Amino acid sequence: MLADALRTTPAGVGETLALVDGLDDALVHGLARLDEDRTAALEDLAAAFAGSPLADRVADSVGKIIAGSVTDEHLIALAGARTALLGAVHDALLTSVDTALGRTRQPWAATTPETTPGLLAGGRSWLRELAIAGWHGVDHELAAAGGQAVAALLADPAQRRLAVLLDGFAGELRAAAPVATLDRIPVRRWADLWTRALLLSQDDYPAFEAAPVSGRLLYLGVDLHEHPTVFQAQVHALLETGGEVRVVRTGVAAAKVDTITGPSVWRMLAGFPVFRAMVTGGTSAEIDGMALTPAGDLIWDEARATSGDAADPITTARVRLGAATLPAVPPLDRHPAMLTTPVLLEGFDLGGGVMVAVDYDRLPAAGPLTPALVDGSTACLGLLRWDGRWSVQPLAVQATVKKKQVTVHSGEWALGPTEAKAAKAEATAGTAVDVLRERAGRLLRK
Repeated sequence: MLADALRTTPAGVGETLALVDGLDDALVHGLARLDEDRTAALEDLAAAFAGSPLADRVADSVGKIIAGSVTDEHLIALAGARTALLGAVHDALLTSVDTALGRTRQPWAATTPETTPGLLAGGRSWLRELAIAGWHGVDHELAAAGGQAVAALLADPAQRRLAVLLDGFAGELRAAAPVATLDRIPVRRWADLWTRALLLSQDDYPAFEAAPVSGRLLYLGVDLHEHPTVFQAQVHALLETGGEVRVVRTGVAAAKVDTITGPSVWRMLAGFPVFRAMVTGGTSAEIDGMALTPAGDLIWDEARATSGDAADPITTARVRLGAATLPAVPPLDRHPAMLTTPVLLEGFDLGGGVMVAVDYDRLPAAGPLTPALVDGSTACLGLLRWDGRWSVQPLAVQATVKKKQVTVHSGEWALGPTEAKAAKAEATAGTAVDVLRERAGRLLRK
């Protein structure tokens, strides 16, 4: 059943994404410069919501925007409509996989609105100017205009999420300005960032709180995110609490410089010994009172964790993953690009791509997984993702190497490379890490 779900696109997905593309194209050219084709695209968007709870708001907003009036109220209706369409695609895709695997997923519970009067208005104002001008109209002045709003938001820890999002978005626009000269515009990405920021900048955007949990954390795999100035290790795991088993995520991150790459990035996480020991794939972790969000994100606190018993990730997935309860998906994360669900694939030639394509580009340089190991594997524990088609990002594989079955996974080098050539290269690069850390410490002492 899983193979059928991965090869089949649910009905209506193509038509829904076409509506999103029409709105995104209007944002490229600017809502102040709607021609006949882009006017028709917005009218199609409004028609798609006829009979839904958003019908009147979307129809009224589209009509006013076409007539030349662009207000915050009209834009939030467009952002809500776009999010609803992408959420419907997300839900259809995820439901097909959950059904094929026989999985249970927690529902999303209603949350309490959190109000911050006045502070968010600056961000909304800048986002409105972007929508009116369109990406083609973004110059250096408009790209930089969001700086004041970002500074105000960064001063409030409660608004750090929105502040970082706006800061990153503004940085991309500044780097691309003047956008009209670009050969290619990241249309979907910028529309995603604009939509998410606009929704988060509403005064009554609902917030949710984390609750403390205790139990045993069984490691499945680690997804490594590397940026020139940041490294993050995001773990996917099973949390045993009493008789319940839940799929959760947790992670840690550290700032770095762009010259620190490959296995040496693990040195940036030296302050998390329990986390790193777990990520090597050899042990579980016992947690006591660590905070867990309704979305299944465990907020890692090294002081609340201790190393546990030995636990092999492939064996853990084989025995416990199928019956584990998956977390609810937050409203803003209901997007096809956000789909990441762990799965164990066995009994076929993964390299042949018969069941699902393999995302080799996501194999990290900081771990021992290689395309050859993945292609020759007999079992693969990975993350299912969707980008126009389903693919799997390998986190761990079982393969035969020199006539011996081995398990290799992406976090295996968290405590240092075990392969001789990689260990030598890491030792050389690690010297640079130690020097930079010592210099940074000297500067702070001054």
